[in-house]
Amino acid sequence: MSKLNLSVAVGNYDRMRPLVDGEVQIDGVDPVFMLQDPEEIFFRAFRHADYDICELSLSSYSVKTAAGTSPYIGVPVFPSRAFRHTSIYVRNDCGIETPSDLKGKRIGVPEYQLTANVWVRLFLEEDHGLKASDVTWVRGGYEETGRQEKIKLNLPSDVRLEDAPDRETISSLLATGEIDAVIGPRAPSCFTNGHPNVRYLYNDPQKAAVDWYSRTKLFPIMHLLGVRRSLAEQHPWLPGAVAKAFEKSKALALAKLSDTSATKVTLPFVEEQLRAARLLLGQDFWSYGFEANRHVLSRFLTRHHAEGLSDRRLEPEELFHPATLETFKI
Repeated sequence: MSKLNLSVAVGNYDRMRPLVDGEVQIDGVDPVFMLQDPEEIFFRAFRHADYDICELSLSSYSVKTAAGTSPYIGVPVFPSRAFRHTSIYVRNDCGIETPSDLKGKRIGVPEYQLTANVWVRLFLEEDHGLKASDVTWVRGGYEETGRQEKIKLNLPSDVRLEDAPDRETISSLLATGEIDAVIGPRAPSCFTNGHPNVRYLYNDPQKAAVDWYSRTKLFPIMHLLGVRRSLAEQHPWLPGAVAKAFEKSKALALAKLSDTSATKVTLPFVEEQLRAARLLLGQDFWSYGFEANRHVLSRFLTRHHAEGLSDRRLEPEELFHPATLETFKI
């Protein structure tokens, strides 16, 4: 039997390299890998379903799954996870000293429904009482004008969402003080370039995230993997084969990271950071699989529906191909 020649679009992460380099094979598949940034993958996936297998935004996929319009079915492989206390940038000259001071402010976002923004709004409300309706949201491209939401939203009537002026970006608006803060998965360039009036909201974002995890046991999932639904229907073995290969690729990447006889990444003290991550999050700190992540997915889906992003409250099982909800054991 000839192998399936399939396109695979993912980020250029260490956990993908064994697959991309051919060290790990997907059973029955001859893949064509495309290493792209999330913005390109998600735009092409949700607008045109360009890929056979690809990384997907958890939020966008949840919107489409609840509506019954997703061209992809999920696999419990989570290429991107991140604590998002580092994702809030504020002006230091507009009276924002604590998260609750964001009330009444104008906050820029590249897209309202981005997964990172859902997680940020979750902990801002639960920990600091800040509701989505307490601020004015200004939507636009970080560094390029004209960015739009990838998918149509139907937000609650009390959520105020404006588009950025035609010739302005989110970064330029923050730099000039026309907005008070930015929330999103990337840092705006005015922050990375050292603007004197732009800083993190949290003085120590890592400490804030560690404290939050200690209380909630949530290591936020940003992205999952998707297989074209028509392919999964035609080849029901495919989602399981994909899950197995990506799990093996991650395991090999972590084994290489753990070998500090010659450090594999351009960063000092890797062994100390790896040890700290495992002390906080457990040995399998970047877990794939359904059961290990059920509680994280459940909290996200509850919040997602409460925000009006998904038109019904999805159960975590609905996100994934049935064959990937359990695995064999020896």
